Amino acid sequence: MEKITVNGHLIDWEKNLTVRMVLKKMNYVFKMLVIKVNGTLVKKEDYDTFIIPKNAEVKVIHLISGG
Repeated sequence: MEKITVNGHLIDWEKNLTVRMVLKKMNYVFKMLVIKVNGTLVKKEDYDTFIIPKNAEVKVIHLISGG
């Protein structure tokens, strides 16, 4: 089975896998996220439609605000 890498972890890839599906699989529920797929920034409004290709590298970065 094909895989993708999410923050250094290998997970199974499936056809039509979206960013939103990956976030759910990885249990990422934090609201302020930056997502990159193979170095390309994915906008929040595209999480449900952006299809992740086979063997992709996905970076999920949690943004933290403070002062």
